[in-house]
Amino acid sequence: MKYGSARILVVDDEENIREVFRLLLEQLGHDAIEAQSGEAALAIVANSPPDLILLDMTMGGVSGLEVVKRLKGDERTRAVPVIMVTGVAERHSRLKALEGGAEDYLTKPVDPPELAMKVRNLLRLKEVSDRLADLNRTLEARIHEKTAELVAAHRQAIILLTSATEYRDEATGSHVRRLSRFSAILAKALGADDEFQNALYYASPMHDIGKIGIPDRILLKPGPLSEEEWRVMQTHTTLGERILRNGSSAYIRMGAVIARTHHEKWDGTGYPDGLRGGQIPVEGRLVFLCDIYDALRSRRPYKSPMSHREAVDVIQRGDGRARPSDFCPEVLEAFRKVPGGFRSHLFRQRRGRADRGQERVRDARDAPTSHWKAAAMSAAFRARAIWSLTLEPEGQACGAMLALSRNRLVGSRIRFKLRSRARVSGR
Repeated sequence: MKYGSARILVVDDEENIREVFRLLLEQLGHDAIEAQSGEAALAIVANSPPDLILLDMTMGGVSGLEVVKRLKGDERTRAVPVIMVTGVAERHSRLKALEGGAEDYLTKPVDPPELAMKVRNLLRLKEVSDRLADLNRTLEARIHEKTAELVAAHRQAIILLTSATEYRDEATGSHVRRLSRFSAILAKALGADDEFQNALYYASPMHDIGKIGIPDRILLKPGPLSEEEWRVMQTHTTLGERILRNGSSAYIRMGAVIARTHHEKWDGTGYPDGLRGGQIPVEGRLVFLCDIYDALRSRRPYKSPMSHREAVDVIQRGDGRARPSDFCPEVLEAFRKVPGGFRSHLFRQRRGRADRGQERVRDARDAPTSHWKAAAMSAAFRARAIWSLTLEPEGQACGAMLALSRNRLVGSRIRFKLRSRARVSGR
C-alpha cells in the first residue's frame, strides 16, 4: 500500500456526512468506501481490510467504540488504523475514543487540512507497519528454514556417527536401527509427546556408540566373556557418554544420557552407576527394555534367536537373563500395551544373503531409515560404477568384464535349469 493512494472506509449513519468525507478523500487522491452502520463496516473489513477507517463514534446499533474494540481484538484487522469521528469536542470523549483503540480522532465539523494531515500521517505509519510485518514474516520463514536445515544436519550427523559401529560389527549396525524404531514405539505407548518420541528416535541409536572404544578381541568374541572382559565391555556406557556429552544438539545430549544409563536397572543392580528407580532417566528406562528385547531376539555365535513370544515371556516373567524387577513398572506396562509387542514385521531376522538384501530394501523404504549408511554407500557405489563404465577409458574394460561375467552367470543358470529338467524327465 502506498500512502499516496489508499483505500479508506468511511463509516457513518448519516449519508450527507459520508458524502463530505468521500469528496474530501477523493481530492486527496484516495478511494473511499462507504458503510452506513457498524455491522456493515465489520462485514466489509472482514471481507477485505482497508488501509484506513474513518469511524463515527455514536451510531445506532453497533457503536463506533464497539466496532473499534472488535477490530483491535482480531489479529487480522488489528493493524488497520482508525480515526474516530465525534461530534463532541470534550476531553472525556476524545480520551474515550483513544482508550477504545483508535489511533486518532476528529471532531465535527471536520477541518479539511486537519483531515488531510491525519490521514497522511496514519497512512505513512501503516505503510511502515506493513513493511515491518513483511520483514518479520520473511525473517520467520528464513529462521524456520535454517532451523530445519540445522535439525537435518544434526540428524545426518547422528546417522553417520552411529553407522560407524557397522564397520566394527554388522550385527550392531542392524541392532541400532531396530532399537530406534522400538524406542519410539514404546515411548508412544508410554504416552510421551511427539517431540520426545522424535528425539528418542534419533538419540537412541547412539546408545552403544562407546563400543567404538572396546577392543575387537572382546567386542567380536564368539563366546561368553570372562569376568575381566565383561568389566571392559561395561565401560562402553561411560565411553559413549564422554563422546557425546559436549554435543550442542538436543539429540546428542539425549544420546549421552542414554549411552550412560541404558544398562541401569530399576532395582539398582545395573551399571555403571547402580541407579535405582526414579534416579534413572526415562529415556534410559525405555532404551533398556528395547535393548533387552532385541538382544533376546538376535542370533549370536553363542545362542539362537528367540521368537517374539518367547522374548516377551522372558521380559514379563523373567529367567536367568532378565527379570521383571529390572524394568520400570510403567515402561513394562507400556510394553504390554503395544499391539502385539514389537511384532516380527519390525524385526528383520536375517538367514542369508537373500534375506539381508530384502532387509536393506525394506530399510530403504521405511523413512527416515533410508538415510542410513548402507543405502548411502550403495547409491555412491552405483554412481561410481556408472561413471567408470561410461566415461573413463579403463572403466570400459571393467564394464566389458562385468558384462562377460554376467553372461557367464546367465549361461550357467540356463545350463543348470536344463540339467534339472533332464533329471526330472529321466533323460
